[in-house]
Amino acid sequence: MKYKFLEHTADIMFEAYGSSLNELFQNSGLATEETMVNLKQIKPVIKKEIKLENKTLEGLLYDFLAELIFLKDAELLLFSKIKASVKKQKEHYFLKAELSGEKLTKNHEQKVDVKAVTWHKFKIENLKDNIKATVILDI
Repeated sequence: MKYKFLEHTADIMFEAYGSSLNELFQNSGLATEETMVNLKQIKPVIKKEIKLENKTLEGLLYDFLAELIFLKDAELLLFSKIKASVKKQKEHYFLKAELSGEKLTKNHEQKVDVKAVTWHKFKIENLKDNIKATVILDI
């Protein structure tokens, strides 16, 4: 399972999974995108690269998801393919993400308008077989 949406009273809550940090970031990004639009309609015609760094892994994931929301708001870009590479060097985490998608048009089935990522219940956990992120998106 890549991700699943959970019950939440006012916002969107999901858990994303991965067998590696790379996969966890990819699936968290796709869950965020899926919250906003039907991903099956987004063709991978525009390529974008994101490079981020943060002192904490949670901070890096938060910044990545916030950047996806920013790209939707500022450039009307949504992505259906995400390739992430997460590395730790000394005391910082680094992300390089290659995104593929297209500009949002009125032909796309929009779901909800995500305003921001929240820190409420935000966490990354190591499980037996994989890694799990819990995220709430403000809508």
